[in-house]
Amino acid sequence: MVGKNCFAIASDRRLGVQLQTIATDFQRISKIHDRLFLGLSGLATDAQTLYQRLVFRHKDMKPETFANLVSAILYEKRFGPYFCQPVIAGLGDEDKPFICTMDSIGAKLTPWIHGRTEPNRLSRDDRRLSTEAKR
Repeated sequence: MVGKNCFAIASDRRLGVQLQTIATDFQRISKIHDRLFLGLSGLATDAQTLYQRLVFRHKDMKPETFANLVSAILYEKRFGPYFCQPVIAGLGDEDKPFICTMDSIGAKLTPWIHGRTEPNRLSRDDRRLSTEAKR
């Protein structure tokens, strides 16, 4: 979620295979630096691999630049993609919030963002809250 000069990113901590829970302390949201966070949902091994590649190339950068880097890395693997959906949230210049997500081949999506298995309910709730905030 994005607000005035702020953002919020949330996730569950369950790691499971269908109905079997393997762990309840799996980290899906990572701090890249003080003003930038990365959330990775999807296949846990691919999410960890992508995170390791991003940490290896880490430099303090603007959220927009980091989103372009993630998009390029995902597009590079388009024929054998990482099965994960990154959500990038951060504060840019003058504390302007930035949030963006991508599909598995790096195409950016920004208007309504959620990396969830039940998108219809979340989209309805987001639209309702957004409409109320505009009033």
